[in-house]
Amino acid sequence: MARKDREKHAPSREDILAFISRETEAGGPRKIGLREIARAFGVSGDDRIAVKRMLAELARVTRKGALPPVALVDIVARDRDGEMIAVPVEWDEDELGPAPRIRIHAPRRARPGEPLPGVGDRALVRAEPDRDAGPHEPPYVGRVVKLLSRQRQRVLGVLHVEANGAGRIEPIDKRQAGRELAVAAADIGDGKHGDLVSVDLVGKTRFGAPRARVRETLGSVAGEKAVSLIALRAHDIPDVFRAEATAEAGRAQPASLHGREDWRDLPLITIDPPDAKDHDDAVHAAPDDAPDNDGGFVITVAIADVAHYVKPRSALDRDALERGNSVYFPDRVVPMLPERISNDLCSLRPDEDRPALAVRMRVTSKGRKIDHTFHRVMMRSHARLAYAQAQDAIEGRTDETTKPLLNPALKPLYAAHEALQHARNLRAPLDLDLPERKILLKKDGSFDRVVIPPRLEAHRLIEEFMILANVAAAETLEQHRQQLIYRAHDEPSREKVSALSEFLATIGVKLAKGQTLRAAHFNVILDRVKGMEHENIVNEIILRTQAQAEYTHENYGHFGLNLRRYAHFTSPIRRYADLIVHRALIRALKLGEGALPDMPAGELAEISARISAAERRAMAAERETVDRLIAHHLADQIGARFEARISGVTKSGLFVRLLETGADGFVPAATLGREYYAYDQAAHALTSRSGVSYRLADVVEVRLIEAAPIAGALRFEVVSGGERRAPPRKSAGPKDRRPPTRAKKKR
Repeated sequence: MARKDREKHAPSREDILAFISRETEAGGPRKIGLREIARAFGVSGDDRIAVKRMLAELARVTRKGALPPVALVDIVARDRDGEMIAVPVEWDEDELGPAPRIRIHAPRRARPGEPLPGVGDRALVRAEPDRDAGPHEPPYVGRVVKLLSRQRQRVLGVLHVEANGAGRIEPIDKRQAGRELAVAAADIGDGKHGDLVSVDLVGKTRFGAPRARVRETLGSVAGEKAVSLIALRAHDIPDVFRAEATAEAGRAQPASLHGREDWRDLPLITIDPPDAKDHDDAVHAAPDDAPDNDGGFVITVAIADVAHYVKPRSALDRDALERGNSVYFPDRVVPMLPERISNDLCSLRPDEDRPALAVRMRVTSKGRKIDHTFHRVMMRSHARLAYAQAQDAIEGRTDETTKPLLNPALKPLYAAHEALQHARNLRAPLDLDLPERKILLKKDGSFDRVVIPPRLEAHRLIEEFMILANVAAAETLEQHRQQLIYRAHDEPSREKVSALSEFLATIGVKLAKGQTLRAAHFNVILDRVKGMEHENIVNEIILRTQAQAEYTHENYGHFGLNLRRYAHFTSPIRRYADLIVHRALIRALKLGEGALPDMPAGELAEISARISAAERRAMAAERETVDRLIAHHLADQIGARFEARISGVTKSGLFVRLLETGADGFVPAATLGREYYAYDQAAHALTSRSGVSYRLADVVEVRLIEAAPIAGALRFEVVSGGERRAPPRKSAGPKDRRPPTRAKKKR
């Protein structure tokens, strides 16, 4: 388009999208805004305002508010014309608003093998905006790429059989806690008392519980692993390998030295948690003797060569993709790969030959990476250490294993780590103080206690080595123009940053607007409030401001780590994304068998969507299992008092987390007292007219008034706590202007 023509009118939406596409492909600026577009099209005056509005609309429907080209969906209904309507499985309604609906295009005559979806199915779909959609019609239209599971929509619960032969179903969904279903004796089928069952709703009665029919019996919840069984079935996590995959794993033989470099004399060691089930990464460091790197180091990270055993599109590969990742419960691990692979052939055991994919990285005395090379090797771990064991040794408390390793292995590792710390401080990744709790069980599988393992320098050492290796993998694949799956973390949405800024203003902290936001800006705020009364709430709200990391075939950087490119390379035993990256490296560097096959971007997009959903599925299952274990533990402590921190504030009440166990529960607003309580969204608080306020991160004393162990639900009332603060502002948002509900008298 000539400049003279551009000045006649503002560019259209299509013109802007085409310009952005051309600039991106040509390696133009990473962010293209009003200034760049106005300059390119010669826009000024009123046209500039029109373009600004158009950009705002485009921003609203980009990645943060629009569906990706390939989305994982649940089919939830039919419209009047009989067409299927779907919604995305993963959708942050707090950030993005209600989940968009997708009209599933189904041809009148299906081709042989073409998937035909039904209500309740879960599927991968290619989705795009429906330009012809009316104001009340689904804004997207999609075509099914792959059906993943049939009839996923179901009600799960525990069957209780009464003396008269009839039954009742106790739902496992926390949102349905206390709402039992009735089952006639004839509808119980093969179900037995204490079984986890799937049921169909068959009707409602005018009085009494809704009626249901047992469709499938999923196993007894009487065993010691009952709690994790519920999570597995609720989230459709496969825990039994197909016969073909098991047979394939059984036939696998140890790798030979053929086609590999012999690194068996290099004193690589593994450092893991003491109860680690898999050991797939080993490390080594030594001073760099190259004259151009005075005071620098050579850091080596070797990762188990899973790609040697798990070939693309094999039975093992299909099962691994379906699982996406290993799932870790307090009482069991559901591995991504059979134990013959994960705990035997690919476990880097001391003094045993193991195939590995290794990266050797040269860094300066200040931790800047100079260069790196990848190698396919045969290695031999020289020791297996626990984090605390390595830390004790470096602090002078050696044992029989660590004493001979101190000078040749551990001291160089820690010296290299100290160099990497300089680079980390300059990079300034997001530095939230979020201690992790770990549940310990008794021998019978019941809850024992919660501990917070100390955060040691040994943890940080391994973490920084792995980050460096992950960056090296992404860089190498980009240099070879090889497609890969990135680990990406988007910057926070404008809406969440605006909400954070509004909250910070209430405590006298300013977040500058109109600038490119980086993780370092959040760190400045965190440092400013450290040791102050606002420290906990600021950490909590900054965490909630962040987007969720995901796997994607498109790179948009990792905001939290402040890295331009990042790919998971270091744990292919338990993450499918890492296996893809290993295969891509083997292909790009021509390292032998097991390379990534020809794979169009569309297929990588499908895999990315599946494994991102699998990761969130695993996180939800792990979290719910912990909730159920603790609820079982607390079920006989009704009336007991606990110290808790407010972890969420809504119009309907407070979410609280017990300080001792980390158990989550809910305090209904109706139990807070006789006064009116208004919800102040900006301050994350419920505040009465007299100024008594319950705010996010406040510590309160609560009394347990109800526990539903099967659902993992706990209900509390506040005994003491809350502070007298200024009454809520009258300038609340539109959603907060309705009259507050009068609280009921405290019980």
